[in-house]
Amino acid sequence: MGCFACFKSKKKREDSSQRHSKPISSRTRQDHLSSSSSPSDPPPASASASASACTSNAPPADANVGTPASRNIGAAKAFTFRELAIATKNFRQESLLSESGIGRVFKGTLQSNGQIVAVRSLDRSATQGSKEFQAEVSTLIQLDHPNLVKLIGYCADGDQRLLVYEYLPLGPLETRLFELPEDKKPLDWSARMKVALGVAEGLEYLHEKVDPPIIYCSLKSSNILLDDNANTPKLSEYGLAKLMQHSNKMNASPTILSAYGYSAPECGRHGDATMKSDVYSFGVVLLELLTGRRAYDGSRPAQEQSLVTWAKPFMCDPKKYPEMADPRLGKEFPTTALNQAVGVASMCIQDEPSVRPLIADAVAALTFLATGGPGAPFSTHLNDIDEDDEDDEDEDDMYS
Repeated sequence: MGCFACFKSKKKREDSSQRHSKPISSRTRQDHLSSSSSPSDPPPASASASASACTSNAPPADANVGTPASRNIGAAKAFTFRELAIATKNFRQESLLSESGIGRVFKGTLQSNGQIVAVRSLDRSATQGSKEFQAEVSTLIQLDHPNLVKLIGYCADGDQRLLVYEYLPLGPLETRLFELPEDKKPLDWSARMKVALGVAEGLEYLHEKVDPPIIYCSLKSSNILLDDNANTPKLSEYGLAKLMQHSNKMNASPTILSAYGYSAPECGRHGDATMKSDVYSFGVVLLELLTGRRAYDGSRPAQEQSLVTWAKPFMCDPKKYPEMADPRLGKEFPTTALNQAVGVASMCIQDEPSVRPLIADAVAALTFLATGGPGAPFSTHLNDIDEDDEDDEDEDDMYS
């Protein structure tokens, strides 16, 4: 079926294959820090960090907040628990933005400068000690990409563990796609392709630019936040799976971070979380953008509840691709572009991990779809994958 071309050179594929075949756990933080550059050079982006379920009841602002805040880490500001309690109105329900298996997020206003922030409260029983927590923050703070939600600061007062992020007022992609009021205009085709490209570029940064790489583990539309114009998506909850695994009080697979409907088949079979399982999750998000359907919708008939299960029969016949498109698009999209986007999604959600493309290939294809004209020529050789890549069945070792 139609799809995207592999835009990499042979050398790049070999380099990527070697990188994807190396276990993330084999490259320790100590190894990374010991090989860091001189003080005059900017520190390399590093991977790992935080999170798990959060506490449901926060102490009042005037409660004993423990020891004073630790010194700032790089560009991350160290907040006291009292500062964040005041900012979030004592973590009241009215300030709650979201809640997931790895914690609650509250909207807050910093008293010091009036900045609006998002404060993630972590489960104190499942996070590391103060020094280890600060070490994880020191790696997260170095990550810098337009498609990642920016970490601003942290709190490690006593046994409190909180992370402070920039606040994005439009909220998650999930709301814009599935919970939009009738009087609001849905995302048009161009905006959806820009969102897909931004998500892919953020994921590519985590996989290819960060050293050691970060496997996202929880890519889904509720974790993709939108900026003021809704065209620039930002990934949230990145780097949180590793801290969750490091906790000696939890024996949790990273797959628990991914909602049902987004997880790759191999995750359900034996709990492996790999770069290729991230690619699968991306394919599901792309399908959500194309179809306007949720990854899993229990309100639909049984055969339509799983988006992937529903979509695959359509993908066998390019003539049926338009039937998959979100009705709210009003058929206002280039048919050729739709065909190519469906092709990208179809390869990302292949059952066999070794057949799925690298996220860099998806970026190359979506760059064209987000910027190219509807009549522009486009290669349809999605299956242009080296035999060496197909044989590399174990290229994505389990993230641990």
